[in-house]
Amino acid sequence: MQISKHAVVTLEYTLTDNSGVVIDQSSGDDAFEFIYGIGGIIPGLETALAGKEADDEISVTIEPGEGYGEREEALVDEVPVDRFDEAEEVKEGMQFQTPAEDGSTRVVTVIKIEDGKVTVDGNHPLAGVILNFDVKVQAVREASEEELEHGHVHGPGGHDH
Repeated sequence: MQISKHAVVTLEYTLTDNSGVVIDQSSGDDAFEFIYGIGGIIPGLETALAGKEADDEISVTIEPGEGYGEREEALVDEVPVDRFDEAEEVKEGMQFQTPAEDGSTRVVTVIKIEDGKVTVDGNHPLAGVILNFDVKVQAVREASEEELEHGHVHGPGGHDH
């Protein structure tokens, strides 16, 4: 079966940046599963996987615009430390959810704490990064109606929710 809309795809991958640093990987029992065509992976990788079958291997470079987007400096902000009253201690690298202007929720990462101010970054950590994927397709199958209804892959015994 070829990868097409509503197929469940199982794949192994290694993701590196342009310097060859491994950012993420998934293989063996930890293979990555998703439903193709419903926005579960970045657009550039989804496009590269179209029409592939089990045992196909690809290497693909994804530019930021087809990955996690370009970095937006407007998403970096400095706020008073007292805005984090609910946190016991604020440290660099911590992530918090905050309301966005459109009413949705945005995750921000603390990148600096200095003089009673916290600098947060609302960009995805991989925004602006060129992504290099080495992928092996393990399996492709049709998604069940239940999986499509729930919007995610269920294991062999169904779902736990």
